[in-house]
Amino acid sequence: MNAENIVELKGITKRFPGVLALDNVNFEVKKGSVHALIGENGAGKSTLMKILSGAYVEYEGNIVFCGKEIHFNNEKEALDSGIAIVPQEINPISELTIAENVYIGREPQKKLKGFIDKRKRLKDTQEFMDRLGLGYDANKKMADLSVAQKQMVEIIKAISRNAKLIIMDEPTSALTAAETEHLFYQINRLREDDISIIFISHKLDEVFTICDEATVLRDGQYIGSCPISETDVDTLISMMVGREVKDIFPKLSKPQGEEVLRVEHLESAGKFHDINFTLKKGEILGFAGLMGSGRSEIVRSIFGLDSITGGSIFLSGQEIAIGHPKDAIHQGIAMVTEDRAVYGFVGIRSIKDNIALPNCDRFAPYQWIRRKEVAAATDQICTKLKVKAENWDSYVGTLSGGNQQKVVLAKWLIRDIKVLILDEPTRGIDVGAKQEIYRLIADLAASGMAVILISSELPEVLSMSHRIKVLTNGSFVGDLDQNEATQDAVMKKIVEGRNVQ
Repeated sequence: MNAENIVELKGITKRFPGVLALDNVNFEVKKGSVHALIGENGAGKSTLMKILSGAYVEYEGNIVFCGKEIHFNNEKEALDSGIAIVPQEINPISELTIAENVYIGREPQKKLKGFIDKRKRLKDTQEFMDRLGLGYDANKKMADLSVAQKQMVEIIKAISRNAKLIIMDEPTSALTAAETEHLFYQINRLREDDISIIFISHKLDEVFTICDEATVLRDGQYIGSCPISETDVDTLISMMVGREVKDIFPKLSKPQGEEVLRVEHLESAGKFHDINFTLKKGEILGFAGLMGSGRSEIVRSIFGLDSITGGSIFLSGQEIAIGHPKDAIHQGIAMVTEDRAVYGFVGIRSIKDNIALPNCDRFAPYQWIRRKEVAAATDQICTKLKVKAENWDSYVGTLSGGNQQKVVLAKWLIRDIKVLILDEPTRGIDVGAKQEIYRLIADLAASGMAVILISSELPEVLSMSHRIKVLTNGSFVGDLDQNEATQDAVMKKIVEGRNVQ
């Protein structure tokens, strides 16, 4: 083993029934470094990390950790040895305190056996938080923390176990820009303490910001590794997808001119106020702004998820009333929400069931579901969208992020949709799937559908919008055409808007 490395995986092969998930994969991480593990969904990243963390115990190949060959029999052995995971989906026990969550299952004991030393548990947890410069109380309940704070508690839990290697799986997927910056600050502190990080992310800009090296997997195979300083985004993308990707964003067709949606003086107390905009047939209107600017709140109200306290909505020139999502759907307005796992699909139901659920007026007009019609419609739309699944009876929760998003879109596209609202349509999706989603959005607009696009990734909203409305503190502060919209122009509008307000 190279003395510079904390871990080396050699010739790792993992088979599932009928599937070769990993094929002779090599992977190594240097001590005190941040190493990116990247690849499209299904590339094998999660499988490799489950082997390293003891979740999968049957595999071929060798693992050397801290100079010793190891083969963990379970996740506890990996944790006890110094390998910890900060998962993408954090599920703490909300009604317990930070200290209770950090030491759950391994509470410090008093000399009298059977009694927890609560004072020591609280003191030790607070010391770990102070070490990371976190300014909240170890007695605070997890339910009262933000997503970013919960993530930091997972990091505290890891270092409390003397972790030498921490695996972070999509750690910024639900964080604001400020929270992401704080996380990177903490990662740098961990690196200074000689703790190694495996950083899994689809956001390549973050990889270039925080990582020292990167390893690419594709279709369960090792493609290559390189220092971040010696590569670029285009090179990594071509390694990930197996081809050169020059134009990830498609060329947009011109809007067709006819007004489809008009919003006048829309308000929701404490969320947004005096919102005015129009949307044309075939137009993609982008909403740009920082987290908390009111982007999602506006479209949620238009779709009937949240109530409004004033203003009017017009569809094709006629004023409409929307008090519930079913009203919006019947009017021809559909929405893909930012949290697809919560609002977009039912993970333990099949693709066919997910297609049928919001379309019962079509498939079950007399309460009995017409299964043959559902099957035919599902096959047609999912084939058109190139949904990758074993069959249409597969549970949506088992699909990759990109294919889950296609199913969410599919359930709307079998209807006569006039306005499609897309809130963070590519969150947690790899670059290849993103390109497919972008092409689909462009094709829908070219066919005459009017689209509202919200994204926290400025290059996405800039490249995929005909016009951009800039928001700050629940109101519009700027309107930019595609030919004048740049990141600097958007940020300037945000700053100017804040100064005026």
